[in-house]
Amino acid sequence: MAGKKLIVVFGATGAQGGYVAWALLEDGTLKVTRSPMKKEAEVLKQRGAEVVKAEQDNEPSLELAFVGAYGAFVITNFWEHCSKEKEITQGKWLADLSKRLGLHHVMYSGLENVKQLTGRRLEVLHFDSKGVVGEYFQKVGVPTTTILPFYFEKFLSIFKPQNVPQGDTFVLALPMGDTPMDGMAVKDIGPVVLCLLKSPEEYVGQVIGLSIDRLTEAEYAAILSQQTGNTVEASKISPEEYEKRGSPGAKEMAAMFRFYALKPDCNVDLTMKLNPKVRAVHQWVADNKAAF
Repeated sequence: MAGKKLIVVFGATGAQGGYVAWALLEDGTLKVTRSPMKKEAEVLKQRGAEVVKAEQDNEPSLELAFVGAYGAFVITNFWEHCSKEKEITQGKWLADLSKRLGLHHVMYSGLENVKQLTGRRLEVLHFDSKGVVGEYFQKVGVPTTTILPFYFEKFLSIFKPQNVPQGDTFVLALPMGDTPMDGMAVKDIGPVVLCLLKSPEEYVGQVIGLSIDRLTEAEYAAILSQQTGNTVEASKISPEEYEKRGSPGAKEMAAMFRFYALKPDCNVDLTMKLNPKVRAVHQWVADNKAAF
Protein backbone atom coordinates (compact mmCIF):
# COMPACT_ATOMS: atom_id res chain seq x y z
CA MET A 1 0.00 0.00 0.00
CA ALA A 2 1.49 3.31 -1.07
CA GLY A 3 1.01 5.83 1.73
CA LYS A 4 -1.36 5.35 4.62
CA LYS A 5 -4.75 3.92 3.77
CA LEU A 6 -7.72 3.28 5.98
CA ILE A 7 -8.34 -0.42 6.67
CA VAL A 8 -11.42 -1.65 8.51
CA VAL A 9 -10.54 -4.53 10.86
CA PHE A 10 -13.36 -6.66 12.23
CA GLY A 11 -12.94 -8.32 15.60
CA ALA A 12 -10.08 -6.02 16.55
CA THR A 13 -10.44 -6.90 20.26
CA GLY A 14 -10.30 -10.63 19.53
CA ALA A 15 -7.34 -12.85 18.74
CA GLN A 16 -7.25 -12.94 14.95
CA GLY A 17 -8.51 -9.42 14.31
CA GLY A 18 -6.44 -8.09 17.18
CA TYR A 19 -3.13 -9.30 15.77
CA VAL A 20 -4.09 -7.97 12.36
CA ALA A 21 -4.92 -4.62 13.93
CA TRP A 22 -1.54 -4.31 15.65
CA ALA A 23 0.30 -5.17 12.45
CA LEU A 24 -1.62 -2.55 10.49
CA LEU A 25 -1.52 0.29 13.01
CA GLU A 26 1.43 2.09 11.48
CA ASP A 27 -0.23 1.92 8.06
CA GLY A 28 -3.30 3.84 9.21
CA THR A 29 -6.13 1.64 10.42
CA LEU A 30 -9.73 1.91 11.55
CA LYS A 31 -10.58 -0.75 14.12
CA VAL A 32 -14.08 -2.18 14.15
CA THR A 33 -15.28 -4.05 17.20
CA ARG A 34 -18.58 -5.16 18.66
CA SER A 35 -17.22 -4.36 22.13
CA PRO A 36 -15.63 -0.90 21.99
CA MET A 37 -15.65 -0.64 25.80
CA LYS A 38 -13.24 -3.58 26.19
CA LYS A 39 -9.83 -2.76 27.62
CA GLU A 40 -8.28 -4.06 24.37
CA ALA A 41 -10.21 -1.41 22.46
CA GLU A 42 -8.94 1.29 24.80
CA VAL A 43 -5.34 0.18 24.21
CA LEU A 44 -5.88 0.36 20.45
CA LYS A 45 -7.33 3.86 20.78
CA GLN A 46 -4.30 4.97 22.76
CA ARG A 47 -2.09 3.75 19.92
CA GLY A 48 -3.94 5.95 17.43
CA ALA A 49 -6.68 3.64 16.15
CA GLU A 50 -10.25 4.79 15.72
CA VAL A 51 -12.56 2.32 17.44
CA VAL A 52 -16.22 2.13 16.44
CA LYS A 53 -19.04 -0.25 17.20
CA ALA A 54 -20.20 -2.27 14.19
CA GLU A 55 -22.67 -5.13 14.50
CA GLN A 56 -22.79 -7.63 11.65
CA ASP A 57 -26.58 -7.76 12.09
CA ASN A 58 -26.81 -3.97 11.80
CA GLU A 59 -26.22 -2.78 8.24
CA PRO A 60 -26.23 0.98 9.03
CA SER A 61 -23.45 0.48 11.61
CA LEU A 62 -21.42 -1.48 9.06
CA GLU A 63 -21.84 1.23 6.45
CA LEU A 64 -20.65 3.89 8.90
CA ALA A 65 -17.57 1.81 9.68
CA PHE A 66 -16.74 1.38 5.99
CA VAL A 67 -17.01 5.05 5.02
CA GLY A 68 -13.70 6.28 3.59
CA ALA A 69 -12.02 2.89 3.80
CA TYR A 70 -9.54 1.56 1.25
CA GLY A 71 -9.99 -2.03 2.35
CA ALA A 72 -11.01 -4.38 5.14
CA PHE A 73 -10.06 -7.47 7.10
CA VAL A 74 -13.30 -9.40 7.46
CA ILE A 75 -14.01 -12.28 9.80
CA THR A 76 -17.43 -13.77 10.55
CA ASN A 77 -18.13 -15.87 13.63
CA PHE A 78 -20.17 -19.05 13.21
CA TRP A 79 -19.73 -19.99 16.86
CA GLU A 80 -21.51 -16.83 18.03
CA HIS A 81 -24.84 -18.32 16.92
CA CYS A 82 -23.97 -21.75 15.41
CA SER A 83 -26.06 -20.99 12.33
CA LYS A 84 -24.71 -21.63 8.85
CA GLU A 85 -27.52 -19.58 7.33
CA LYS A 86 -26.90 -16.59 9.60
CA GLU A 87 -23.17 -16.54 8.93
CA ILE A 88 -23.84 -16.64 5.17
CA THR A 89 -26.37 -13.79 5.47
CA GLN A 90 -23.95 -11.65 7.49
CA GLY A 91 -21.08 -12.37 5.10
CA LYS A 92 -23.16 -11.50 2.04
CA TRP A 93 -24.18 -8.20 3.60
CA LEU A 94 -20.51 -7.36 4.07
CA ALA A 95 -19.71 -8.37 0.49
CA ASP A 96 -22.56 -6.32 -0.97
CA LEU A 97 -21.56 -3.32 1.13
CA SER A 98 -17.89 -3.68 0.12
CA LYS A 99 -18.94 -3.72 -3.53
CA ARG A 100 -21.31 -0.76 -3.24
CA LEU A 101 -18.77 1.40 -1.41
CA GLY A 102 -15.98 0.46 -3.79
CA LEU A 103 -13.47 -1.10 -1.39
CA HIS A 104 -10.20 -1.76 -3.19
CA HIS A 105 -9.10 -4.89 -1.31
CA VAL A 106 -10.85 -7.16 1.18
CA MET A 107 -9.02 -9.81 3.16
CA TYR A 108 -11.49 -12.52 4.15
CA SER A 109 -10.55 -15.03 6.82
CA GLY A 110 -12.44 -18.02 5.54
CA LEU A 111 -12.50 -21.79 5.32
CA GLU A 112 -13.19 -24.33 2.58
CA ASN A 113 -16.67 -25.13 1.24
CA VAL A 114 -16.36 -28.78 2.22
CA LYS A 115 -19.79 -29.82 0.99
CA GLN A 116 -19.05 -28.53 -2.49
CA LEU A 117 -15.45 -29.77 -2.63
CA THR A 118 -16.43 -33.32 -1.63
CA GLY A 119 -19.49 -33.59 -3.84
CA ARG A 120 -21.75 -33.50 -0.75
CA ARG A 121 -20.01 -36.51 0.83
CA LEU A 122 -18.98 -34.38 3.80
CA GLU A 123 -20.58 -31.38 5.46
CA VAL A 124 -18.80 -29.16 7.99
CA LEU A 125 -21.18 -26.34 8.80
CA HIS A 126 -18.68 -23.81 10.14
CA PHE A 127 -16.45 -24.43 7.11
CA ASP A 128 -19.19 -24.47 4.48
CA SER A 129 -20.72 -21.17 5.56
CA LYS A 130 -17.38 -19.38 5.30
CA GLY A 131 -16.71 -21.11 2.00
CA VAL A 132 -19.98 -19.80 0.58
CA VAL A 133 -19.21 -16.28 1.82
CA GLY A 134 -15.72 -16.32 0.28
CA GLU A 135 -17.15 -17.43 -3.05
CA TYR A 136 -19.78 -14.69 -2.88
CA PHE A 137 -17.18 -11.95 -2.36
CA GLN A 138 -15.55 -13.10 -5.61
CA LYS A 139 -18.86 -13.55 -7.43
CA VAL A 140 -20.06 -9.97 -6.85
CA GLY A 141 -16.72 -8.57 -7.97
CA VAL A 142 -15.12 -7.44 -4.72
CA PRO A 143 -11.29 -7.51 -5.00
CA THR A 144 -10.75 -10.21 -2.41
CA THR A 145 -7.98 -12.38 -1.02
CA THR A 146 -9.21 -15.29 1.08
CA ILE A 147 -6.97 -16.89 3.69
CA LEU A 148 -7.62 -20.35 5.12
CA PRO A 149 -5.92 -20.84 8.51
CA PHE A 150 -5.87 -23.48 11.26
CA TYR A 151 -4.36 -22.06 14.42
CA PHE A 152 -2.10 -23.80 16.95
CA GLU A 153 -4.10 -22.00 19.65
CA LYS A 154 -6.70 -24.76 19.31
CA PHE A 155 -4.21 -26.86 21.30
CA LEU A 156 -4.93 -24.54 24.24
CA SER A 157 -8.70 -24.91 24.02
CA ILE A 158 -10.82 -27.46 22.20
CA PHE A 159 -7.87 -29.78 21.35
CA LYS A 160 -5.87 -29.27 24.53
CA PRO A 161 -4.23 -32.55 25.66
CA GLN A 162 -6.29 -34.13 28.42
CA ASN A 163 -4.84 -35.65 31.57
CA VAL A 164 -5.43 -39.39 31.92
CA PRO A 165 -7.33 -40.10 35.18
CA GLN A 166 -5.03 -41.30 37.95
CA GLY A 167 -1.93 -40.82 35.84
CA ASP A 168 0.69 -38.35 34.69
CA THR A 169 0.08 -38.84 30.97
CA PHE A 170 -1.78 -36.43 28.70
CA VAL A 171 -3.57 -37.50 25.52
CA LEU A 172 -3.80 -35.42 22.35
CA ALA A 173 -6.91 -36.26 20.34
CA LEU A 174 -6.57 -35.35 16.66
CA PRO A 175 -8.43 -38.09 14.77
CA MET A 176 -6.17 -37.91 11.73
CA GLY A 177 -4.24 -41.17 11.98
CA ASP A 178 -0.93 -40.82 10.16
CA THR A 179 -2.20 -37.98 7.94
CA PRO A 180 -0.39 -34.70 8.67
CA MET A 181 -2.36 -31.57 9.57
CA ASP A 182 -1.32 -28.00 8.78
CA GLY A 183 -1.22 -25.12 11.24
CA MET A 184 0.24 -21.79 12.31
CA ALA A 185 0.07 -19.39 15.28
CA VAL A 186 -2.67 -16.76 15.29
CA LYS A 187 -0.17 -14.10 16.41
CA ASP A 188 1.68 -14.56 13.12
CA ILE A 189 -1.36 -13.71 10.99
CA GLY A 190 -0.91 -9.93 11.30
CA PRO A 191 2.24 -9.61 9.16
CA VAL A 192 0.72 -12.04 6.63
CA VAL A 193 -2.32 -9.81 6.14
CA LEU A 194 -0.18 -6.66 5.98
CA CYS A 195 1.99 -8.19 3.24
CA LEU A 196 -1.04 -9.30 1.24
CA LEU A 197 -2.62 -5.86 1.45
CA LYS A 198 0.58 -4.27 0.18
CA SER A 199 0.56 -6.42 -2.97
CA PRO A 200 -3.02 -6.48 -4.29
CA GLU A 201 -1.87 -6.93 -7.90
CA GLU A 202 -0.30 -10.23 -6.88
CA TYR A 203 -2.87 -11.64 -4.47
CA VAL A 204 -6.36 -10.34 -5.31
CA GLY A 205 -8.50 -13.26 -6.42
CA GLN A 206 -6.39 -15.85 -4.65
CA VAL A 207 -7.48 -18.34 -2.00
CA ILE A 208 -4.46 -19.11 0.19
CA GLY A 209 -4.16 -22.03 2.59
CA LEU A 210 -1.79 -20.85 5.33
CA SER A 211 0.59 -23.21 7.14
CA ILE A 212 4.03 -23.31 8.69
CA ASP A 213 4.02 -26.90 9.96
CA ARG A 214 2.49 -30.07 8.56
CA LEU A 215 2.65 -32.78 11.23
CA THR A 216 0.86 -35.95 12.28
CA GLU A 217 -0.93 -36.39 15.59
CA ALA A 218 2.06 -38.36 16.90
CA GLU A 219 4.50 -35.65 15.79
CA TYR A 220 2.48 -32.89 17.46
CA ALA A 221 2.31 -35.01 20.63
CA ALA A 222 6.09 -35.52 20.59
CA ILE A 223 6.73 -31.78 20.32
CA LEU A 224 4.27 -31.03 23.11
CA SER A 225 6.06 -33.57 25.30
CA GLN A 226 9.49 -32.17 24.50
CA GLN A 227 8.60 -28.53 25.03
CA THR A 228 6.26 -28.77 28.04
CA GLY A 229 7.96 -31.54 30.00
CA ASN A 230 4.66 -33.43 30.17
CA THR A 231 4.18 -36.88 28.71
CA VAL A 232 1.79 -36.33 25.79
CA GLU A 233 0.65 -39.30 23.74
CA ALA A 234 -1.29 -39.52 20.49
CA SER A 235 -4.79 -40.87 21.00
CA LYS A 236 -4.90 -42.78 17.69
CA ILE A 237 -8.64 -42.23 17.86
CA SER A 238 -10.72 -42.43 14.67
CA PRO A 239 -13.22 -39.76 13.57
CA GLU A 240 -16.01 -42.27 14.28
CA GLU A 241 -14.79 -42.77 17.86
CA TYR A 242 -14.35 -39.04 18.31
CA GLU A 243 -17.91 -38.41 17.14
CA LYS A 244 -19.31 -40.97 19.61
CA ARG A 245 -17.93 -38.98 22.53
CA GLY A 246 -21.15 -37.00 22.38
CA SER A 247 -19.60 -33.75 23.58
CA PRO A 248 -20.91 -30.46 22.15
CA GLY A 249 -19.58 -30.03 18.62
CA ALA A 250 -18.09 -33.56 18.46
CA LYS A 251 -19.97 -34.43 15.27
CA GLU A 252 -18.91 -31.15 13.63
CA MET A 253 -15.26 -31.64 14.64
CA ALA A 254 -15.23 -35.25 13.45
CA ALA A 255 -16.47 -34.11 10.03
CA MET A 256 -13.76 -31.44 9.98
CA PHE A 257 -11.05 -34.02 10.63
CA ARG A 258 -12.43 -36.27 7.89
CA PHE A 259 -11.98 -33.31 5.55
CA TYR A 260 -8.46 -32.56 6.81
CA ALA A 261 -7.58 -36.20 6.13
CA LEU A 262 -8.12 -35.39 2.45
CA LYS A 263 -5.09 -33.03 2.67
CA PRO A 264 -6.54 -29.68 1.58
CA ASP A 265 -4.00 -27.48 -0.14
CA CYS A 266 -1.82 -25.29 2.12
CA ASN A 267 1.23 -23.34 1.01
CA VAL A 268 4.07 -23.41 3.55
CA ASP A 269 6.52 -21.62 1.25
CA LEU A 270 4.13 -18.76 0.56
CA THR A 271 3.26 -18.43 4.25
CA MET A 272 6.96 -18.05 5.05
CA LYS A 273 7.35 -15.52 2.23
CA LEU A 274 4.46 -13.45 3.59
CA ASN A 275 5.84 -13.58 7.15
CA PRO A 276 9.50 -14.62 7.34
CA LYS A 277 9.32 -14.55 11.15
CA VAL A 278 6.42 -17.02 11.38
CA ARG A 279 7.02 -19.53 14.17
CA ALA A 280 7.14 -23.30 13.82
CA VAL A 281 5.02 -25.29 16.26
CA HIS A 282 7.96 -26.14 18.54
CA GLN A 283 8.69 -22.42 18.92
CA TRP A 284 5.04 -21.65 19.56
CA VAL A 285 4.74 -24.37 22.21
CA ALA A 286 7.91 -23.12 23.93
CA ASP A 287 6.42 -19.61 24.02
CA ASN A 288 3.16 -20.90 25.50
CA LYS A 289 4.19 -23.88 27.63
CA ALA A 290 2.92 -22.27 30.83
CA ALA A 291 -0.61 -22.49 29.39
CA PHE A 292 -0.51 -26.29 29.03
